[in-house]
Amino acid sequence: MTRPEAGGASDDGRRQAALAAHFAAQGYGAVTPPVLQPVEPFLELSGEDIRRRIFVTQDAAGAEYCLRPEFTIPVCRHHLTRGLGAGADYSYLGPVFRLARGEPDEFLQAGIESIGRVDVPAADAEVVGLALEGLALFGRTEVVVRLGDMGLTHSFLDALAVPPAAKRRTLRALAGGRSLDEVANAASVEDPHAGLLSAIQGQDPRGVRAFVEDVLSIAGISRVGGRSAGEIAERFLAKAAAQANGGAGLNAENRALIERYRAIDADPDRAAGQIRALARDAGLDHPPLDEAIGLVEERTGFMAARGLEVERFRFSAGFARNLDYYTGMIFEVTDTGAATVLVGGGRYDGLLQHLGSPVPVPAVGCAFWLARMAA
Repeated sequence: MTRPEAGGASDDGRRQAALAAHFAAQGYGAVTPPVLQPVEPFLELSGEDIRRRIFVTQDAAGAEYCLRPEFTIPVCRHHLTRGLGAGADYSYLGPVFRLARGEPDEFLQAGIESIGRVDVPAADAEVVGLALEGLALFGRTEVVVRLGDMGLTHSFLDALAVPPAAKRRTLRALAGGRSLDEVANAASVEDPHAGLLSAIQGQDPRGVRAFVEDVLSIAGISRVGGRSAGEIAERFLAKAAAQANGGAGLNAENRALIERYRAIDADPDRAAGQIRALARDAGLDHPPLDEAIGLVEERTGFMAARGLEVERFRFSAGFARNLDYYTGMIFEVTDTGAATVLVGGGRYDGLLQHLGSPVPVPAVGCAFWLARMAA
């Protein structure tokens, strides 16, 4: 395995400068978003659990801010200040702050974000290619590339008509590498809100939202677990619909098909063929699923055209992430024989709309853990 030559911090600094210069040469302009960021977007997208791992403070008016725990959301907020015209490609290199077991709570992170490009498979391939080129600048050439696709997984679950609550639990189980037992058994667990769910079945959604908002307003609560009153109402409505349709668990047939899906792990071309075969065997006639598989195949073609050794990549259908903003390709790169992620990223087409854009904006990027690369 190739390792960076000895030489200490000065060598690390030269490699970091070379990485920044490489991004700039590829058209990714350097940006430095403020270190202090509004905490709300991070809580909304990751839940209140992230509060235990970030550094939070308040201004004089009581508004909460945090030291940036990552760069993607700050870069997207920066992009929105420029308006919704042409897309832009950004690069960054600077400190981020979050608590992680066995690692410093302040560390350097570099990365790229490509925002606004509509040639989705080509942009995805470019980001993966730049990730590998960046690693090579640090002497990391013997690596393992693992790919997944959140859009494909969503489409597969939708093709199976998995109820919304069960779909959320299934995605969490996949992201955590856990058994589907908790999802399959969910229908047998008495929901503490069963009476309320029965009462709102078939009711006007606008009335349900207004009711939840009024109750929270009376209690002086604006958000719960990072979710607004409207989002809480939507969850109640989804659970009520699932209850009306026979529960929120997985039936035995769907669980077996999801287990077959998550077991697919091969080079991208073979994996796409296996997923097509699975859909055919299951009798799934779902155009969005066909389109998602086609996107995987098209992306693989663009990666091969860049000279990437796609036959050595692994596409794992069960690879998923907990972060809500990933909507398409996800990937991570590790050293051969090691589990530590050196680079990770993916596509997040819904994030800018969540941050205030009136329309969805396609976006993809990745982040480099510089200390791990230099180790």
